[in-house]
Amino acid sequence: MKTIQEVLTTPVAGEYDVLVAGAGPAGVAAAVSAGRLGARTCLVEQSGMVGGVATSGLMSHWTGNTRGGIYEEILDRSHDENAPNMRKVIHTEKLQNALLEMLQEANVDLRLYSFAAKPVMENGAVAGLVIESKAGRQALASQVLVDATGDGDVAARAGAAFALGREEDSSMQPMTLMFRLGGVDMSRAIHPGSFETKVEVPHGEIQALARQELAAPAGHVLLYFTTLSGIVTANMTNCIQVDGTNPQDLTKATIQCRKQMEAIVAFLQRHAPGYEHCYLLQSAAQIGVRETRHFKGLYTLTSEDILAARVFPDWVVTKAHFNFDIHNVQGAGLDANGCQHKFSQPRGYTIPYRCLVPESIDGLLLAGRNISGTHQAHSNFRAMPICANIGQAAGIAAALSSQKGIRPRDLPASEIQTVLRQCGVEP
Repeated sequence: MKTIQEVLTTPVAGEYDVLVAGAGPAGVAAAVSAGRLGARTCLVEQSGMVGGVATSGLMSHWTGNTRGGIYEEILDRSHDENAPNMRKVIHTEKLQNALLEMLQEANVDLRLYSFAAKPVMENGAVAGLVIESKAGRQALASQVLVDATGDGDVAARAGAAFALGREEDSSMQPMTLMFRLGGVDMSRAIHPGSFETKVEVPHGEIQALARQELAAPAGHVLLYFTTLSGIVTANMTNCIQVDGTNPQDLTKATIQCRKQMEAIVAFLQRHAPGYEHCYLLQSAAQIGVRETRHFKGLYTLTSEDILAARVFPDWVVTKAHFNFDIHNVQGAGLDANGCQHKFSQPRGYTIPYRCLVPESIDGLLLAGRNISGTHQAHSNFRAMPICANIGQAAGIAAALSSQKGIRPRDLPASEIQTVLRQCGVEP
């Protein structure tokens, strides 16, 4: 491969106690939590909005659940007050504004339109971040960096160990570009909310019809309420055998999913009651990537831990609850190893602090779907409410570590738990 030799001198544009890369639910929660503890905090985001897939990705609703912690505060501050019975349905604009308010209240330095290019390394530890933006190449110094990029881009470039996708073959869940439909007759509209939801329509069962008529890898029907009249969110585009850490694959997936939309709209007009006059209203600015890197932490969460509802002594996320939501790596629908309606553990589980600490890299914490867990466990904790509370724990740990001048791995989990209890989090 042809190469270009570069010699760079990069100005330091800011010095912080805590740097957070990625402004999805986990990243915002981490930055707000660190800022509230008095840490000098900066949040870096490559797009022009906060919220990640919840906002720019047009996510329909908060799937999964936790009790206690910052997720419930986000719900309280962002739900559509005109639809009190639909608290978990996401109003994109209200959510984005609520998150911005929380960041400003916590005195977080927010840098949008700034790409996290690479970590600054000193003696094998992360000591900051190089960013690229319209202002050029700059560096930000940090005591602790929280990687909430979803894919763990900073952690990977720092040398943290990881595996891609599922253990046996590195296959990753499909990508989806969400979109919204207008012109829906809500008095008659169907809303299949899971792969296992079967709905009889005049021409047959809607999921079976989708398998027959929509070109693979599309072929399932997931339609969700919004709080807006006549508007429905569709989770129906599908792209398989793509890697979210590869920009060419991201481009391929975006193009393929966009091409599927016209056929999906026509299918719904033909078969779905209430959708006879629907039309494509809006598509997401960001494609939804479900799975990429699983980092190796001091502990790896397993599906057995989740099914046993384990309470770890170093818990930092509690009462987490979802199902094994594994989308089919080979096509439409649910993977054989996933389950939704039949999920057998109703109590919720905890996530230990060790899952947030990379095995061998200091100055770094993980937050969100990139924490240490197996393929199946990840399909549960990747849900946004759980990711938000993971971010809260990471932000608290980062702030405490920087204030004490110690490595995150040396911070006793009990000190994080003391702060979490003050926020209403209990095991």
